Amino acid sequence: MWYDDAVFYQIYPLGFAGAPEWNDGVVTPRIRKVIDWIPHMRRLGIDAIYFSPLFSSSSHGYDTRDYMRLDERLGDTHDFQDVCWALKENGIRVVVDGVFNHVGREFWAFADVREKREASRYRDWFLIDFSGNSNYDDGFHYEGWEGHYELVKLNLSNREVREYLIGCVREWRRLFGIDGVRLDVAYSLSHEFMRELRSAMKSESVDFLLLGEVLHGDYNVFANPSMLDSVTNYECYKGFYSSLNDCNLFEINYSLNRQFGDGGIYRGKHLYSFVDNHDVTRAASIVRNREHLPLLHALLLTSPGIPSVYYGSEWGAEGVKENGSDRSLRPCFDFPSWNGLSDFISCLIKMRRNEKALRHGSYRTLLIRNRVLIFARECDGERVEVAINCDSSEFYAETEEGDVLNLLTGMREHRPRHVRLAPCSVNIWRR
Repeated sequence: MWYDDAVFYQIYPLGFAGAPEWNDGVVTPRIRKVIDWIPHMRRLGIDAIYFSPLFSSSSHGYDTRDYMRLDERLGDTHDFQDVCWALKENGIRVVVDGVFNHVGREFWAFADVREKREASRYRDWFLIDFSGNSNYDDGFHYEGWEGHYELVKLNLSNREVREYLIGCVREWRRLFGIDGVRLDVAYSLSHEFMRELRSAMKSESVDFLLLGEVLHGDYNVFANPSMLDSVTNYECYKGFYSSLNDCNLFEINYSLNRQFGDGGIYRGKHLYSFVDNHDVTRAASIVRNREHLPLLHALLLTSPGIPSVYYGSEWGAEGVKENGSDRSLRPCFDFPSWNGLSDFISCLIKMRRNEKALRHGSYRTLLIRNRVLIFARECDGERVEVAINCDSSEFYAETEEGDVLNLLTGMREHRPRHVRLAPCSVNIWRR
């Protein structure tokens, strides 16, 4: 499928576009800013974009008011149609957030319940106890998402709710030509709902991507032939940066072997991989040694998975999650920047596109030390070897002597048995 070969670019639209924190209802076509960034995306080499919440909400996007209306702070249906058309014209596929576990208190159906109480035809769309009360003194109690009562949990056991949400996805595909959805907090969603969504969307397009946000546990529970195509790989996200911070590459090598090595529990699957996103401290702020940033992205783009780059991180933008606030993670940049890190990431993306072994190959450890990791990716007789040295000193690694193509320089060279790995370096060879 197309997504198994893709490199994603993630945008958090409300932050990216500089929208006000609260929805004032004024329709402003800020989403069109994405069109201005298309040359930057093409220069990077990405071929798919994942938009965090886009649809009408009260504040941060996850408190939905209306699934069938673009957030007024971003524009209207025609504005987003133009954005999707421009992206498709440039070979960039579109995946949008499906926030289906909960809605905001201003969601139209919940507003009807607040007004009519037991008489509302939507009373069973939510998990409500009319004998209790809420934090907002509604005169009834309802279930919120993980104790956040501004986020009203939908009753996905209700067939009408499931059919409504699936109908929204179908309409997004019709209006915008989307290529998939990323399911917010998929770990909390009804499995029955995900199976029905898969059946509905795959009947329309077998390559429609169903991606789920999953944090912990067995990813096979969600990524399987009856539910989702892929899930977020938070295990390796943590391993990518902490292995470098602790100079303990055994950690990430253990995870990659556990997942994708011989007998790996996710071998043959393509999990969605990343080094930061809209919910976690940015890579440039969490990696203690900035010289490790290229190494971090090399691990991301040469390891098994569907890699994603979060907007701004390609040039090392910083942002720290503090006191539960995500605002610094979701900034507005007037223009994209470009520097040496951007060059390196772009080189890695193009390399990945050209090397099937990096997209579909197996994972095998060739050498592992605290500060040095060499691994091989092999597919259909092609073999790519990746060497990471995160130490501040050079290291002479024992390798298989022979002629190789240096994929970073494009030059053929003779690799000696004991090859020098420069301090804080990445080497990538095709044998």
